[in-house]
Amino acid sequence: MNKPEVLDSEMLGSETSGTMGLVERAKALAPLITQEADEIERTRRLTPKLVAALIENRLYKSLLPKSIGGFESPPVVFMEMLEEIAKADASTAWCVGQCSVVGMTGAYLDADVAHQIFGKPDDIAAWGAIAHAVQAVPGGYTISARWDFASGMRQANWLGAHVQVLEADGKTRMRPNGTPEIRTIMFPASSATIHDMWNVIGLCGTGTDSYSVENLFIPENFAALRDDFSALREHGPLYAITTYSMFGLGFGAVSLGVARATLDAAIDLARKKHSVGITAMKDNSAVQGLIGRTEAKLRAARAYHFSTASNAWQEILSTGKLSEQGRAAIRLSATYTIHQSTEVVETAYHMAGATAVFKSNPFERRFRDMHAISQQIQARDNHYEDVGKMILTNSAIPRGPTM
Repeated sequence: MNKPEVLDSEMLGSETSGTMGLVERAKALAPLITQEADEIERTRRLTPKLVAALIENRLYKSLLPKSIGGFESPPVVFMEMLEEIAKADASTAWCVGQCSVVGMTGAYLDADVAHQIFGKPDDIAAWGAIAHAVQAVPGGYTISARWDFASGMRQANWLGAHVQVLEADGKTRMRPNGTPEIRTIMFPASSATIHDMWNVIGLCGTGTDSYSVENLFIPENFAALRDDFSALREHGPLYAITTYSMFGLGFGAVSLGVARATLDAAIDLARKKHSVGITAMKDNSAVQGLIGRTEAKLRAARAYHFSTASNAWQEILSTGKLSEQGRAAIRLSATYTIHQSTEVVETAYHMAGATAVFKSNPFERRFRDMHAISQQIQARDNHYEDVGKMILTNSAIPRGPTM
């Protein structure tokens, strides 16, 4: 295998300083990602060559605690990194984003367990949707179950699952607020059976397959109370954000990267395309106006999403926590950004005309990827209802700085 592509260390700075190096690494890897994109699409998973480069450049470590060798980077750095990757390939960005957020679990685990799961350069973890329950037994838990939607699992050597807990008497373990306790269990990927089922229209290369275990024992200290701030071992400002909110920030950034690349491709086409007897696209006033309005829409969505992340970060740095209103602002921003990015991609796709339907051109894959992004949980319309309800009950969400 060829040596993975790595940025020059003098440009990046030291391994523990300058988290902006993550963005520079993402930009530098873009040619390789673009080169591998067709094979990613064909095989429905990231290529070994690309995974090796992502590991070597430590992009999966962006949100991992520094105590485990991670960057513990601010949200905006994480978002810019994903945006740059997504410009080259959405599936790669989705996997890096998903597995990076999973790394935040290291802040909730005992230090020795966190090092065991995430400590080596090639340690990557992935997980699927919340489902099922573990049975409490002496020293831990047992479970037989199957989970779906584990993006990035094909490059992961650890898997996780979010489960309820059944006590020895069969009753569901409850939290003090009366809701079921949810534990995130972690176990080696070698303990699971992988089920190849990810045959989809978009984000084909994420390898978002299913996995199952039979009579698996989970030691107590490998079952985290993820997103329960009382269970945090790490207390850096990053971990005042829940993994759910970080998924929203990250996936919104992925959608912006896809939209930017698609619109740029349409602009490039408009500069060149000319049909006999028809006004050149670049001289067509309708095309000019459409590009102007679409550019404004994309820039506005990006400014909104990144300013929401910055506002949340400033609130955490000032108060040590993120309010319920701050979390709602992220939910609103992520949903809106994905929807606006989808509209930008649709506009660019239609602007390209018949050119867009050919796989050799940079439109149809991004069109499919964007519509796959718009179908997942962070883009659900009911998020608008949730935030609207908060506003109507006088729980105003942050509106950002005024000009």
